[in-house]
Amino acid sequence: MTDADQVRDQIRDDAVEAALGKLDLDTKAFLLAGQDMWSLPAIPAIGLQSLVMSDGPIGVRGVRWTADDPSVALPSPTSLAAAWDPELARRAGRLLAQEARRKGVHVLLAPTVNLHRSPLGGRHFECYSEDPYLTGAIGSGYVNGVQDGGVGTTVKHFVGNDAETDRFTVDSVIAPRPLRELYLAPFEAIVANAHPWGIMTAYNQVNGTTMTEHRYLVNEVLRGEWGFDGCNVSDWMAARSTTGDILGGMDVAMPGPTTVYGPALAEAVRAGEVPGSAVDDAVRNVLRLAARVGALEGAPAVVETAPDPVDGQALARELAARGFVLVRNEEGVLPLDASAGRTVALLGAAARDARVLGGGSATVFPERVVSPLDGLTAALPEGALAYAVGADPSEEPTPADKGFELLALCRDASGAVLGEGGLPTGQVQWIGDDLPAGATYEAMASIEVRGTFVPRESGEHTFGTRGLGAFTLAVDGRHLWSGVQEMGDEADPFEAFFGAPSERARVTLTEGEPVEVSLTYQVPDMTAMPLKAIMFSLLHLGPRRDPDELIAEAVEAARAADTAVVVVATTERVESEGFDRPDLGLPGRQDDLVRAVAAVNPNTVVVVNAGSPVELPWREDVAAVLLTWFPGQEGGAALADVLLGEAEPGGRLPTTWPARFADAPVTEVVPADGRLEYGEGLFIGYRAYEKHGVVPAYPFGHGLGYTDWAYESLEATADAVRVRVTNTGTRPGREVVQVYLAPLDTASDRAGSTTVERPASWLAGFASVAAGPGESVETEIPLPARAFEIWDEEARGWRRIGGAYEVRASRAHGDTRLTATLDIA
Repeated sequence: MTDADQVRDQIRDDAVEAALGKLDLDTKAFLLAGQDMWSLPAIPAIGLQSLVMSDGPIGVRGVRWTADDPSVALPSPTSLAAAWDPELARRAGRLLAQEARRKGVHVLLAPTVNLHRSPLGGRHFECYSEDPYLTGAIGSGYVNGVQDGGVGTTVKHFVGNDAETDRFTVDSVIAPRPLRELYLAPFEAIVANAHPWGIMTAYNQVNGTTMTEHRYLVNEVLRGEWGFDGCNVSDWMAARSTTGDILGGMDVAMPGPTTVYGPALAEAVRAGEVPGSAVDDAVRNVLRLAARVGALEGAPAVVETAPDPVDGQALARELAARGFVLVRNEEGVLPLDASAGRTVALLGAAARDARVLGGGSATVFPERVVSPLDGLTAALPEGALAYAVGADPSEEPTPADKGFELLALCRDASGAVLGEGGLPTGQVQWIGDDLPAGATYEAMASIEVRGTFVPRESGEHTFGTRGLGAFTLAVDGRHLWSGVQEMGDEADPFEAFFGAPSERARVTLTEGEPVEVSLTYQVPDMTAMPLKAIMFSLLHLGPRRDPDELIAEAVEAARAADTAVVVVATTERVESEGFDRPDLGLPGRQDDLVRAVAAVNPNTVVVVNAGSPVELPWREDVAAVLLTWFPGQEGGAALADVLLGEAEPGGRLPTTWPARFADAPVTEVVPADGRLEYGEGLFIGYRAYEKHGVVPAYPFGHGLGYTDWAYESLEATADAVRVRVTNTGTRPGREVVQVYLAPLDTASDRAGSTTVERPASWLAGFASVAAGPGESVETEIPLPARAFEIWDEEARGWRRIGGAYEVRASRAHGDTRLTATLDIA
């Protein structure tokens, strides 16, 4: 930090203290409660603007969940981590800061740095990696990038929110060593390396204490040991106790205005249940955040001049290609030969209707989406590409999308229109004040989703609903269904909204002939609701054709083509916030499609459009497998770049890909009697595979490019490793040099007083390097002191474990190219 930075910090601190000194107790408590779904109240008397927050992590939605204000949609966090490049993550963060500033957002509710403890985790796609070091490095880059643009972050979900089942109440039971060495480690690294301006505490308990009330982890560890000086905000509706939360170090209870803070907090102070100093500490943290983002008068913002503008479309395309992981490429089938006369059969419903992001609060609405079909149609010569559906991963109605043009009309009890808003799909998701102009919860009696639908296929079309309440459905002027959907066993509102759809009616329609559609929803009385929201969907499913016929059509297209590209995918019913996965299977008949195509075309390339691992039982029977994760809005363009060799698939696996579900080290994410025991201890991901001798389909760190690399030299000290590599192929490329440590001595310290269990090896550092054909590059990779330490439960501190270590320069975990031995004191 420069002298000028220190001066500016002091000016901000002085402005915060001056503002704090002007506030009375009721105003302080009012500030901490939030004023609505996404913001904190302004206090003009002290020059405080309203602080606005918005969900991320792959885009900035803004304060309205609507396509009327579109957002750039970047690839999923698993894809960003797959690039193994913190500087690339920083560039992504700068773009998101640019988006936030455009939308008037001060604080981005991201990144998510919980670990891939189990591949069943419903928000696996929203987290980075199974490894704490890689997660911390990518998360640090992301936070630095967002804050480079003068926008705050809230690193989440602190801590132990590694699955979705019963997430509001589950007690994550984690022993001290894995808690410190695995689950807290990414948060600690980001606090140290990126100085985040915010943290979000999770819904769950850890070892019997709700995280919003966890004095030890928040006050002693986060603020005390690590020196975090930012604002601690609750996950939405996580705050449950006025005294417990304020004494547990939680600064802001969201969303407002009805929370456990506000008048209840002021009364607790007056009753002697809460010291006034605790409220002052929380307000000070909020004011410091406001000062940093430029929302407090008299305090210079940390960033007063925005960084140079970023081309969002171009960066989204680059990020997607850099995150694609080529896990198999037999006989060099990729990149494709695009010479004259060569033909490609593109197969799979997901090739036409791409899934570019995961479900839940990470959802944004991009201005455009490039599907694989779009991307390859634009890139290949006319006549070179044939398309067939082959198999559809979605066998249930999904929100009305392709072919629909819809509006939402808000009406009062007399039927008069209060306001209207455009809908990108059949989903209505209005939370808090996110309503069309003129509409209010008090005045609304009904909402009609109305518009036209132009079928893409002739046949029997299915219409349905999702959400709770009373509905009336009409298509082509005909009343089809009226009824009430009541709450089932869902305890999570996201599960109720994104969960099982209800089929209501079937109608025979003709391709290209428009029809009117209407779904009317009766608005319930929301007077007693702490959070006002309206969430429901008009659903649609195209004609159900015989699956065998669809596969047969695809087989004939594949037989006639030089190369077959099959796109397989998950759906929002498989990967979303609010629920966990029951297994790792691909939905529908997609596995059958791949097997059938591979049987007739030896040049079969499978593109896996999933945010998390899925079983690939046919993986040895196809020529190439390319993992594209949820690739963001430019995914189809990036796919064309990579398949045709305009760009290299730059990714390496950030999580181990199991051969089958049963091989995954952790397959239990459902609590028993409210408790989820992390009984595997330190052994998740590659650490567990190595311990148990299980061979995965593809190891952590694995990924193939379009060139070859020779590892030529390795020099190691206790502080750093130097590795020299040479590009021995004919194309420019990028290599991720990975450094693992493996203890050679017994797992005891030099004094020999204690024996401790440790993994057989672990990631200690990495670097992404680029070189042209025949070029060599040398990279220095720091070895952090923590790589040689364990958490000592008895001493409640970190302890260095001396002895001999093998340093491994590797292309992936288990794929060691060079070794050296270090003797650590």
